Amino acid sequence: MADDTVIDLLRQAYGDEMETVMNYQTNAIALDGVRAEEIKQSLREDIQEELGHAEQLGQRLKQLDAQIPGSSEFVARQDSLQPPENTTDVLAVIEGVLDAENDAIQTYRDLVDAAEEADDPVTEDLAVTILADEEAHRTEFRGFRKEYRND
Repeated sequence: MADDTVIDLLRQAYGDEMETVMNYQTNAIALDGVRAEEIKQSLREDIQEELGHAEQLGQRLKQLDAQIPGSSEFVARQDSLQPPENTTDVLAVIEGVLDAENDAIQTYRDLVDAAEEADDPVTEDLAVTILADEEAHRTEFRGFRKEYRND
């Protein structure tokens, strides 16, 4: 029987990944301006990776004989990643991405710890792998933030 904490964190991470896909897609469409193009392209590329994360998390939940969350269980949490009213406010989107990545990083660190404690090396390995991806995204967007703050 899988550990309840591990299952809860897997379900939370799955929902977060799906929300990230929605918000990245929305911002990749909504942003305007020449300066937004690089950010929009990065978001479009990250969508596929985030979908892959959700797929992996869903598969792990299935392997653990746990319920994969559907849309009726969805709770939106990424307030800072909503599209800005000013569609040229690229920095607001960058900050929102960083908030989402920081939240994801914390969730995956918690999942690593919970999986280790539950003696679940498969989930622990999955969480470490996705954690590395999220840290790489954060690094990329920290670089974007430096560029926009120096202008």
